[in-house]
Amino acid sequence: MSATYLARKAALKQRVRLLYRRSLKDTLNWAVHRHLFYGDADDLRNKFEANKHVEDLETIDRMIAVGEATYNKWRHPDPYIVPWAPGGTKFCRNPVPPAGIEIVYDYGREDND
Repeated sequence: MSATYLARKAALKQRVRLLYRRSLKDTLNWAVHRHLFYGDADDLRNKFEANKHVEDLETIDRMIAVGEATYNKWRHPDPYIVPWAPGGTKFCRNPVPPAGIEIVYDYGREDND
């Protein structure tokens, strides 16, 4: 096996892994309850495991393209975003105060002179 073949195989393996992770996370967006998610996650895993034996790089590349197209077609329109992550409801809720405003963090420990 040549280095080019091994490098391409590693790249395809990474694409499959990323597609699986994105699909699994998106499956969680569609499930209302966790017990519903488990069945969908098992079905998704079985779809990926069914093609685990394929060795031809061109076939794998085509299968990844079909999988990515299917993923893009069925992506959730309003995915769950962790509140403190970018795009979440609490992201940058407390922005840095403007210049010239001083905040004293003494929390009630005033000087009693």
